[in-house]
Amino acid sequence: MEEIHLILAKNLKEYRERKKLSLEKVSDLTGVSKTMIGQIERGESSPTITTIWKIANGLKISFTSLIHQYQPDTKVILKKDVQVLAEDNGKYRVYPFFPFHDERRFEGYTVEIEPGGFLSSDSHGEGTEEFITVFDGELMIHVNDMEYTIKSGDSIRFKADRPHTYQNTGEAIIRLSMTIYYPA
Repeated sequence: MEEIHLILAKNLKEYRERKKLSLEKVSDLTGVSKTMIGQIERGESSPTITTIWKIANGLKISFTSLIHQYQPDTKVILKKDVQVLAEDNGKYRVYPFFPFHDERRFEGYTVEIEPGGFLSSDSHGEGTEEFITVFDGELMIHVNDMEYTIKSGDSIRFKADRPHTYQNTGEAIIRLSMTIYYPA
């Protein structure tokens, strides 16, 4: 399986060239330095989840369109074959199982958050929604200056077009399914 940073390099460069954007223009749109964009495109950098989100949001494209190769119509996806993305010193792990495709308008993940794990997320673009179901543990989400506690077996849907955070304040690992929907 090709490493994510190499797939990201290829996808970002192809997108930039297809849209006829300079490195400087991509930097202006995303807030990521021109040098970093160049390093990412050359496969010389493995950016954080936050940096990939900044690029996706700045270019108004989905997160997974940057990190996944085209998938066939039917495919069994084994967790061991999915490249995990980690933040917060490995306490927040994202497994991008279902990449975004224009015809579906969504992407799907499995997320694991260790006790004390935290992720702060910027807006995902106007009209974007997240659908989360918690299977193990208890998830704390902050969105719109509100705090929500989602327990095992429960779900939440919220507008993800504003900053939000995910946090594990408990003592057990959180396992959840996340679907992000992008409007047309």
